[in-house]
Amino acid sequence: MIELGVNIDHVATLREARKGLEPDVIAAARVCELAGAHQITVHLRQDRRHIQDHDVAELKEELEVRLNLEMAAVEEIIEIAHHVQPDTVCLVPESREEITTEGGLDVAAQQDYLKEVVEGMHERGISVSMFIDPDQHQVDASLLTGADYVELHTGAYANAVDQAVARELDRLRKCGEYVLEAGLGLHAGHGLTVENLEAVARMPGLREVNIGHSILARALFIGLENAVSEILEVLRECSPHVERRAGRRG
Repeated sequence: MIELGVNIDHVATLREARKGLEPDVIAAARVCELAGAHQITVHLRQDRRHIQDHDVAELKEELEVRLNLEMAAVEEIIEIAHHVQPDTVCLVPESREEITTEGGLDVAAQQDYLKEVVEGMHERGISVSMFIDPDQHQVDASLLTGADYVELHTGAYANAVDQAVARELDRLRKCGEYVLEAGLGLHAGHGLTVENLEAVARMPGLREVNIGHSILARALFIGLENAVSEILEVLRECSPHVERRAGRRG
């Protein structure tokens, strides 16, 4: 089955609105686990606008599923990742002015540095994913860093209208094929919803999607467990059409 990572950043966004204790990030993660999520994803931003350092440490301690830490490749956050040792880190671009992640990481522009970052993670048993736009040049650079996976940024597809939807989906599919030929594991995420997920989930070789905002938005109306479950149902329906391919580290 294509696996689901649930991003729970915006549980912390609501908590931080009053700097209190509710809603409880750990409790939300447990609901996602019970609903069948395969991993919990959080983004520890440099400005700490939602997820806090203690959230990451507590999730690593409490989770029974994998912990995926989205992060900028900056020394402060690298040190935290080395200490907490999540199962996976996903390296993403980050700007303090952005509302959400606006594009893929330019791996090619900092390939040598990111290779060192990947090596440091691997020394601690942490797998590494590169969050990139569907661009073969960035796939090549990701491979040369030693990354295990790439996560294709699906934001352009999610925001597309009319004929642009098919064009963006074609870009994703062609790049996905290239990722698999390179021997990397194929993930996808950003802007995916229960309505637009199916076409992406039918990409050959896709092994994981990470979804956050739409699940938590749906949860306001149907509950968190149900919101996770309906995404999982789409993935179950699509998984028989998916050829499983292992990443570089299995």
